[in-house]
This record gives sequence, C-alpha cells and structure tokens, in this order.
Amino acid sequence: MIAFRLALRTLWRKKIRTVLTVGGVAIAVAVLVSLLAFDEGYQRSLRTDIDRMGYQVLVTAKGCPYEAATLMLKGGGGLRYMEQDVHDTIVADERIHEIAPQLVATVYDTASGSMGMYVGVTGAHRRLKPWLEFHEGGWFTNEVADEAILGYEAAELEQRVVGDRIFVPGVGKVFQVVGVFERTGTQDDGVIFLPLATAQSTFGLDGQISGIGIRLKEITDLPQFEEDLYDVPGIQVVSMAQVKGTILNLMSSARVLASSIAAIAIVVAVIGVMNTILMSVFERTRQIGVMKAMGASRLDVFRVVWAETTLVCLIGGVLGVLVALVGGGIAESVIRNILPYAPSGRLVVVTAPLLLLSLVGATFVGFVAGIYPAARAASMRPVAAIRSGE
Repeated sequence: MIAFRLALRTLWRKKIRTVLTVGGVAIAVAVLVSLLAFDEGYQRSLRTDIDRMGYQVLVTAKGCPYEAATLMLKGGGGLRYMEQDVHDTIVADERIHEIAPQLVATVYDTASGSMGMYVGVTGAHRRLKPWLEFHEGGWFTNEVADEAILGYEAAELEQRVVGDRIFVPGVGKVFQVVGVFERTGTQDDGVIFLPLATAQSTFGLDGQISGIGIRLKEITDLPQFEEDLYDVPGIQVVSMAQVKGTILNLMSSARVLASSIAAIAIVVAVIGVMNTILMSVFERTRQIGVMKAMGASRLDVFRVVWAETTLVCLIGGVLGVLVALVGGGIAESVIRNILPYAPSGRLVVVTAPLLLLSLVGATFVGFVAGIYPAARAASMRPVAAIRSGE
C-alpha cells in the first residue's frame, strides 16, 4: 500500500503527462472492448435473424445466391423472379415439413419519400414462424382477399389499426387492414403482408414468386435434399447455414484487420506508458539515490516504480471500459450505416466477462510494461544516483 501511495503522489505531480498517458491506454482499451463487443453482438444477432426466418433452405431464381439471401434477410427488393411452377414441382417431396412461397415487392411513395415493402405470403408463412403473434386482428379471410396484415413498425409508421384502409402508391389499390403483428425485432416488423395471389395480381407478377422457404422434417436430409434440387432448372438453392457461415467468415476477416489496428493501438499505448515512467525515473534519479541511501532496498524501489505503471494502466483500463459502455450506442449507429447488411438486435454487446477480461488485460499490460523502468530504477547505485541528480 505504501508503494501505491508513493506512486499516486508521483503521478499527481506531473498531471498533464499522466493524463495524456492514461488517455492513450483508455483509447486502446475502448477500441479493443468495442471490437470484441461488436463481434459478439453481430454473431448473436445474425444467428437470431437466420433462425427466426423459419426455414433452412431458400430457393431463388438463378443469380448470386448470397446476394439473394442477403436481400431476403435485409427485407429489400430487387430480387429476380421465378415461375410458381417451381413450387408445384418440389412441394410433393416427402422430406419437406413445410414449404412457403412468397413474393417480395417494393413501392416508392413519392408523397412521404419512403420505400414500402410488400410481401405476398400463404398460410405456410405462419406455420414456418409459429412465434408470430397478433397484436390485434387475425389472418386473411381468404387467399385472394384485398386485405393486408401489417408488421408492428409498419402499423406505427402508417398509423393504421384493424379496420382501417391502406393505399398502395403507384398501383391504385386499397386494402383492408385485418391484422397487426406483435413486434418481433426482425425485418418483418416493417413489412406489409398480402395474400400471395393478391400480391401477384396487384404488382403484375401473375404466376411468379421471388423465393421459397423450406423446412425439412429431418435436418440430416439437408445435404441430399439440396443436391436433388440442383437438377431443377432455373433456380438457385441457398442453405441458410451456408449463408450464416459465409457472412461470419467475411466478418472474421474484417475482425482480424480491426484487431490488428487495436493491437497496434495497445502497443503504442504500452510504449507511451514505458516512456512516461522512464522519464519519471530519470527526473527522480537523485530522489531514488536518497531513498536507497536511507535504507530502501532494490525491491522497495522496484515496487514503487512498478506500482506507477500498474496504476496508469489500471486507471486507463477503467476509463476505456467506461468510454466503450457510453459510446456503444454511437458505435452501433455508425456500424449500421456502414455495413451493407446489419442484422436486427444489438450489434454491440458488452458483457461482464468482457469487461473483466479487459481490466485484467490492462493491469497485466501494466505489469509487463513496468518491468524495465522498475528494474532500471532499482539497479541505480545510491552515490552515483545522487551525484547525477545534482
């Protein structure tokens, strides 16, 4: 405790230098915590998004499979269309537990300047997503009704409730709102659902669909099922497990680059800490000589200087963790604007183990960085130190 009190007094005498050094450590720790928190949050949110899609295989028209899957995940338009006959060809496969065709269409509203997304679905959509619950209202009365079901956020944006009518810009049709889903935290919250046949006729896409979601009875049948689908002309088979793996692999590559930047920041911070403590040692050469002349051992001097380095890194670690916690929301907003696809849910998840690991790591860095300056101070000879300090 005596060593830490002496270390605090020494650091307090050089306030500006100490603040700058602590700030460097804090920035390095904040960057590291934010990167690790983003990695945890992104992977968790991506898995949740894909699992909540309700299907294991996505069948789309020929094209880039991962672009198609990303658009489906993100809830965007611009997909290629295929004939509904594809659905009729594969629906009889005994390995299929549930199959749900859908049609995605987007409409730009010039009045509000926003893009509305409409998805034509069948009753299989609800069976693939049994967790979907109604906030109010219920399902369509029939498969060709001019009715709409709104996602929770779409209902709030349009300010519609069950019984209201909703106008689709550009196509001149009005639909009766028969239901509003509860909030799910996924892209479904911003969607307006229509019966599949109604959506096809409304958007001039009779007999066409944009995708088919499939869930099998046995997950072990998935490889062979995908292999069999490759013989169907004009379609592209996308395994959602592969999509998840591909996106995570891409994120891993980006994480390696970002982690390298964080490692460089940490190395620079460590060098800054060592430089600060060495300068402090050189400035206190005479003081150290007097301490040793009065009976202080090499270990006593080593402890005092080592305590200074540890305190700088520990305080910097605490501040860095606080910065990461406070700035997590800002970082998440920036990330969502930069990434081409950002899953729903929290992208930056700071956990208690991560905070503890960061603090322990910062303290350990202080231990390591303080060895050389402390050893240098402890090796000084009393008489030579006093003379050189005169």
